[in-house]
Amino acid sequence: MFARKQLKYEAVDLPDRVSMPDEEMVRAAADFHDRMKQRHSVREFSDRSVPRAVIENCIRTAGSAPSGANHQPWHFVAISNSGVKSRIRAAAEEEERSFYDGAAGDEWLRALEPIGTGPEKPHLEIAPWLIVVFAQRYGRFDDGTRFKNYYVPESVGISTGFLLAALHHAGLVSLTHTPNPMRFLNALLGRPDSEKPVMIIAAGHPAPGAKVPAVAKIKKPLDEILTVVE
Repeated sequence: MFARKQLKYEAVDLPDRVSMPDEEMVRAAADFHDRMKQRHSVREFSDRSVPRAVIENCIRTAGSAPSGANHQPWHFVAISNSGVKSRIRAAAEEEERSFYDGAAGDEWLRALEPIGTGPEKPHLEIAPWLIVVFAQRYGRFDDGTRFKNYYVPESVGISTGFLLAALHHAGLVSLTHTPNPMRFLNALLGRPDSEKPVMIIAAGHPAPGAKVPAVAKIKKPLDEILTVVE
C-alpha cells in the first residue's frame, strides 16, 4: 500500500544493470526468442501438482512490470482449491454457452473454428492452478484516501505478459481465458468493485499426449510485424 510520505522524487543509481558486448546481446536476444517460441497455449492439462512457491515467484515477476505512474494497478488471485475451481468452471461455462449459442456473432465463431474451442472448459478444474488477473481502477493510500490509476489496461497487459513468460520459464504451460462478462469473479473471490477481472490463466503441466491446433503454430514473419526507421 502506498504511503503519501513516500511519494516524492528522489534519484538513485541504476541498480542491477547487465552490460553485454554487442555480439552477446544478439545471442541473448536470439536465445530468448528460441525459448519463447516453444511456449504454447495448452487446453489439455495434467492434474500433476505445482508447488505454490513456483506460482508465487511467477506472480512476483509479474509485479515487477512497468506501470503508469508506478501505481501497479493489478491484483492476482491464485487458486488451487478444487471447490472454487469447480465454481469458476460452472460460471464460466454458463457464459461460454451463451457466447457460442450466438452472442459472439458468426464472424467471431468462424475465426475460432481453426482453434477448436467450444463452451466446455474442463481445464478450469483440471489445471492445478488458476490465476485470475484483476485490473484496479483506483487504489488507496495508507490513510484510506482514494487515488486514480493511469494507463490501467496497458499496465495490466504488460504485467500479464511478464506472468506468461515467467510461467513458461518455470517449465509450465498456460492458457488464457476471458469469459464475458466476468463479474461473477469479484463476488466469488471477494474482490472489491474497484477491480475488474480481465483474465483467467490456467497454469500447470500438459496432459500426456496433449495437442495444440496446427494453426496456432502459424506466426506472422518478421517483415509483417516490424518496420525499422533508421
